Amino acid sequence: MERGRGGGGGRNLGGSGLHRNIYSQSQQQYHYPASSQGSCMEIQELASKRVDIQKKRFYLDVKQSSRGRFLKIAEVWIGRGRQDNIRKSKLTLSLSVAAELKDCLGDFIEHYAHLGLKGGHGHRHEHSNDKEQHPRRRPQHPPPSPPASVGSEEPPHSVLKTEYIERDNRKYYLDLKENQRGRFLRIRQTMSRGPGMMGYFGHSLGQEQTIVLPAQGMIEFRDALVQLIEEYGEGDIEDRRGVGDEPPELPEGTSFRVDNKRFYFDVGSNRYGIFLKVSEVRPPYRNTITVPYKAWTRFGENFIKYEEEMRRIYNSHKEKRMDARGDSGEEQEGLE
Repeated sequence: MERGRGGGGGRNLGGSGLHRNIYSQSQQQYHYPASSQGSCMEIQELASKRVDIQKKRFYLDVKQSSRGRFLKIAEVWIGRGRQDNIRKSKLTLSLSVAAELKDCLGDFIEHYAHLGLKGGHGHRHEHSNDKEQHPRRRPQHPPPSPPASVGSEEPPHSVLKTEYIERDNRKYYLDLKENQRGRFLRIRQTMSRGPGMMGYFGHSLGQEQTIVLPAQGMIEFRDALVQLIEEYGEGDIEDRRGVGDEPPELPEGTSFRVDNKRFYFDVGSNRYGIFLKVSEVRPPYRNTITVPYKAWTRFGENFIKYEEEMRRIYNSHKEKRMDARGDSGEEQEGLE
């Protein structure tokens, strides 16, 4: 568990490859135990972004299981000495909570910008003047952040701003703190779950998860989060219609043959939205891509753009060949 060491982090030993390899090794397993009976749930990775802040690297991975989409944030860094072990912390949350976290980060970024230089006086009371917050977030009198795990003693620090997000049986505590190393944002998740129950994210979660974000990197971290939410946080059909609503009416699929290949276009829908599945079949091979509905317009515009561009290039080459043949014919007539 990260100890809330602020903007510190460790020395980058072995370069970026070492960080990436260690993180990748932990991501190779896409099947997690779903219950004591040994059944498995497949976890699919949809997108990933990396944010480098001081000596730390944060990996933001959008994943999907049969239960839904979620975001996994992994914090990876190396200790100051060569004998120190590489340390990693993680945080797992649904995309709807990630959207609330994004809004919270905006508030913390604004508050951090008004704090001024480290050591300024009166900063502990500035958060009382913040603008009205989301109803799920209660910065006026938030409950104290739960104590860290046994053995994870933190250095002395002052709390500059605190908020929390509550969703179902999970609470996310956001604490902007300051110690001798600098200012940092600690994000901690606690949850209450009965023994033997499977988490929403496809595997059993511990009682708490924590990451520590250097305050100087909050903007960059928030921007990466916004990009992932804009790309994958929309299109959930269950968010737009009631449980008993009829599924949307979809157009029929079609196919056509080009040379020795056949292309299939099939429109479908699931809990995440409407999509177009494009399959290229050349026995015994089959390749398929899935295009979400919100990207259809951009796909169509690019297809038309390249078709027009290639038509122009083709016609230009054709005219050049015709001109070359005409010049050759005139030369032959002159020789006769």
